[in-house]
Amino acid sequence: MGIYGNEFDYEIRYATADNFIGEVLYDCPKCLLQPEVADAVLEANMYFCELGYKIKFYDCYRPLDVQKFMWSKVPRPTYVANPYGKGSIHNKGAAVDITLVTLDGCFVEMGSDYDFFGRASHIDNFNHTPEVLANRKLLREGMQKVGFRTVRTEWWHYSFKQAWRFETMNDKLPCE
Repeated sequence: MGIYGNEFDYEIRYATADNFIGEVLYDCPKCLLQPEVADAVLEANMYFCELGYKIKFYDCYRPLDVQKFMWSKVPRPTYVANPYGKGSIHNKGAAVDITLVTLDGCFVEMGSDYDFFGRASHIDNFNHTPEVLANRKLLREGMQKVGFRTVRTEWWHYSFKQAWRFETMNDKLPCE
């Protein structure tokens, strides 16, 4: 997705220590997706841009070895996909962790930080301000229009509708 320049914002958190593990997990801040998934994200972003927003990426493709490391630190299937079971849709390049920012890159309130593992992050938690609920609804509806599904515990996570078709991968991120 990096080829799209300023059409998107990027803050790939696992390339920094600012994540739920507290360690750098990626060698570089890359956002890679299956081509069909990338096309759907582009379509969603066009929709958001018409409304004065754009997508900010926190995570895209994640190597299986990184998923295994995450699981070794936090073996809680409510929040971390078990790499020895079905794994994560991120391991297929078919899921994104995202938020919205304004077209000039300003923060849009979503009620909790990315990677916060608590009730405030759940999409079925309506104990938020009307602004937060409207922002989450906008993000959810825009992504669902182009074929993404949510998970109950993470307002930021979107899995592509036909993710089962893609292979689980363990390729390192290309950092050159």
